[in-house]
Amino acid sequence: MSITIYPAIDMRGGNCVRLLQGDYDKETIYGNSPFDMARSFAAEGAEWIHMVDLDGAKDGKRVNERFVIETAQKLNVKVQIGGGIRSEEDILHYLENGVDRVIIGSIAVSNPDFAMEMIKKYGGKIAIGIDAKNGYVATHGWLDTSELRAVDLGKRFADAGAETFIFTDIATDGTLSGPNIEAVCQMAEVTGKNVIASGGVSSLEDLKALASEKGISGAIVGKALYENRFTLKEALALAKA
Repeated sequence: MSITIYPAIDMRGGNCVRLLQGDYDKETIYGNSPFDMARSFAAEGAEWIHMVDLDGAKDGKRVNERFVIETAQKLNVKVQIGGGIRSEEDILHYLENGVDRVIIGSIAVSNPDFAMEMIKKYGGKIAIGIDAKNGYVATHGWLDTSELRAVDLGKRFADAGAETFIFTDIATDGTLSGPNIEAVCQMAEVTGKNVIASGGVSSLEDLKALASEKGISGAIVGKALYENRFTLKEALALAKA
């Protein structure tokens, strides 16, 4: 099956950055304009752009929203945003300003009833972001690890009607060591829904491997693009093959 490629823009302090395994002290800055980065991805043919408000994830509120909305409103791409989304007001703010999909992460753990209500209300506009460390869910910008197994959380929300999951294996994120395909496949099998893989993609071979697995509908690619391991055009061509 073919997969959707989601070039990633992680925002911190108004910059485009990448963290190593979610560590805020291990940051590399790749640009000082998230919108310009989004525009370059759009020019290369991106259908979707994955944006993360790292400040928002840490602070529990929207911080870098202006870059997200500018991208959604000015570029011919679909945008999904995660980080700092804690209320229905946050969700509506993004959806009403042109964002296509809002990712619920930490609050899905701390307030699952709210998350389920949002799924029922907004359907496919909501994705459940599950970030795992050693199989257990991590929250609040990956600063905290819960006692909840990632697959159990996925099953709960799949049963509640969630259609899209973004699964990040923190151990591989930002490492260019290859994705944890086994863990992504397990999430896809347990949920029976669309699972977007995040973390570790380092080569076109990694994308081929993800595309060959049942249930993996997309791949988020960040550091590999910034480090010129391959181009977005090459990734998009492979995904359509």
